[in-house]
Parts: sequence; C-alpha cells; structure tokens
Amino acid sequence: MDSTITSFDSQKPLADLLRPTSFSDYVGQEHILSEGKLLRRSIEADKLPSMILWGPPGCGKTTLAKIIAKKTKANFFQLSAVSASKAEAKQIIAEAEINLTTNNQKSVLFVDEIHRFNKSQQDIFLPYIENGVIIFIGATTENPSFEVNSPLLSRCRVFHLRELTETNIVTLLDRAVTKVNQGLIFKTPLNAKVKVTKEAKAHIAKLCEGDARDAYNALEIAILSTRAKNKQLLIDITTAEEAIQQKFIRYDKGADGHFDAISALHKSIRASDVDAALHYLARMIEAGEDPLYVVRRLIRFASEDIGMADPNALLQAVACQQAVHFVGMPEANVILAQCVIYLSLAPKSRSVDSAYASASEDIKNMRVDPIPLDIRNAPTKMMRDFGFGKGYQMYDSKSHLPENLRGKKYWQD
Repeated sequence: MDSTITSFDSQKPLADLLRPTSFSDYVGQEHILSEGKLLRRSIEADKLPSMILWGPPGCGKTTLAKIIAKKTKANFFQLSAVSASKAEAKQIIAEAEINLTTNNQKSVLFVDEIHRFNKSQQDIFLPYIENGVIIFIGATTENPSFEVNSPLLSRCRVFHLRELTETNIVTLLDRAVTKVNQGLIFKTPLNAKVKVTKEAKAHIAKLCEGDARDAYNALEIAILSTRAKNKQLLIDITTAEEAIQQKFIRYDKGADGHFDAISALHKSIRASDVDAALHYLARMIEAGEDPLYVVRRLIRFASEDIGMADPNALLQAVACQQAVHFVGMPEANVILAQCVIYLSLAPKSRSVDSAYASASEDIKNMRVDPIPLDIRNAPTKMMRDFGFGKGYQMYDSKSHLPENLRGKKYWQD
C-alpha cells in the first residue's frame, strides 16, 4: 500500500477546509475583533453597519464575512467582483427588496474584491444602502481611498485588517495539524499522524508573508508529498523548504506598497538611518521596482533635503542615474546602494526647498510687479530708447526684485 497521500477526500483546498466558522477559531485582527471592540459587538448583536474590510491577501477578510454570514439572521448574499456582472448584482438587490417588503427581513450583500468593480458598478449599491434594502460588506486588498468611490465609501465604515504575525501563522498550522490528526479533514494512510517540526513551522511562517492561505498551501503540499514511516508523516525543515521554496515579496508597483516603500525610503534617508534606507531600497529593488524611478526620487531628495549643505549630493545622485542607465540591473543594485548611503550620511538642509517654496508662494498669491527696466533685455535701439537696460551695473549688490518685493529674503543660509 502506498504510504503517500494522493489527494484529500474533498476537492477543496486545505485552506478552505480549515476556514474558521466562529470567533473562537479566528486568529488575528485583535485590534478590531477582540472582546468589546465595536465590530465584534456589532456582529454578535447582529446590528451590522455597511462596511469595507481592507487588508492584505490571506489576512481573514473572506473568513470574517463567512462568520458574519453564519451569525446574522439576515439573508446573506455573496458576489465576487472578479466574475460577477452588474446584472447579477441587480438581481440580488431585487431579491433583497422583496425580502424586505414582504418579510421585513434585511439582506447582507458581501462583495469580494470590490475594487474590481468600476464606478458604474459600485454606484448601483448606493440607493439600496441608503434606504436599508441591503447591508453592504466589501472586501479589498487595495486602499479604499483610491479604489472605492467616495459616495460608497462615505456610506460604509472601513475596518483595516493587518497581516498575520508569524506567531499567528504558527498557531494556525498547529490547529491544522491537530484537525488532520483527529481525522476531521482526511484519512492518512495507515492512520499515520502528521508531525511538523518547530523549525519547519517557523520557516513556513516566515516565508508566507502573513498570508494564511500561503501557509496552508505549503502545509498541504508538504503533507501530500511526504511518505509515512512508522505511522508518522514527518514534515521537517527540508520538506518545508521544498514546499515553500521562495519568499514572495508582496509589492504592487501601482498601489500602496509602491508609495509606502518610497515614502519609507525617503524618510529613512532624511533621518540619516542608513540601515533602514538600505532595507527599503532592497525591498523595492528585489520586488522588481523600476530602478530609474528610485533614482528620480533620490535626485529630488539631493536638492530637497540636502541642497547647499552638500552640493555634491546632487552630483552623486545624477551620476547614479547615469550609471544605473548604463550598467542596468541587477548589477546596478550596488550603485543605488552607494547613492543611498551617501545621501543618508550627508548633512541635511531644507533651505533650497524652503527658498523656492517661499518665492513660489509670492508668485501665486501676490501681485507680480513689472521686472525693473535696468535688468530687462535690450537687444534693439528702440528698447534701449525706452530705458531697457539703462543704468545696469554688473555685480551691483542692490536688490533686483520687483518694486513691491524689495527687501524680501527667500534664501536663508
């Protein structure tokens, strides 16, 4: 008899088979779901507000919606914005209207990946949230500020779910192994017991990036690929490394990860925190960020945050751009690192940025007086006859500002 498992009894993936159905099994998100918190109280009292669940993949958004489905006395409908159409949404809303008018029963509509719906599709929910026909729950991995229409956002409470910690993931793996060994998921050959070493669990927890689904998938692969010996399926560090071979760096170049990372890099360099700056640089580059985008930000930084405190900073940043363009990736990673280190260690000054901002502010908000005649261009006799350029002295130390700004100081050394 073969001592490996070829498949589970169910065709569902392990992550779905292990999905919690109650708060007692739910792991993580204590900041919004611990005893006494608003969302927890609302769910348990079945007094749900319309809401947006925002968080990274595998943090428990859909699971939370399914717990709500089990607890609520309202009709529960579910749509995935990836595959659902506007017509399907309207059909559910029509059914919800009938339930409310004939049975006085509310309906909860859960829309997964709500950011995949366009403005027109999102707008159809507005009047029905407003008049109480549906309680709307949307789940998204994207920042609702940018991906959910303002009218819909204003009608919903946003709850931010966070990545699961490594401790959370280990807890989930322990519970999964317990359920497997109790025969609640599938039968192992010869009733062999699954044992996962501490090192193996730690490895999976570290590389899954806080994503419970990734952790369960790795455990599933490990179980299915391991032979039972002496009625035991041993998953050690070697098996775990094979099951989850490479850490997936979560980074969306068009969304929050992109802007958060460049903000963190900029602020770390500004604080002269070399190690943090190198961390965020590596985080961006290893995730596939365009190196020339990073260099553009470094060039801006060289003038904005260093300026005349070290004029060579701009030369270094521009040289970095030329070198990165010439050498290309991945070899240019050390060139970027050198520039980041130089800018981090350089003295900081906002004087150039402040000087220009002050001058710009006057242009936008004050009357712009004519340019003094003596410093105007005078290429023709007629212009000279009108006084253009008259009395101009090279290296004259007097103010050359327009009349209404004489004595104004923008540059503060």
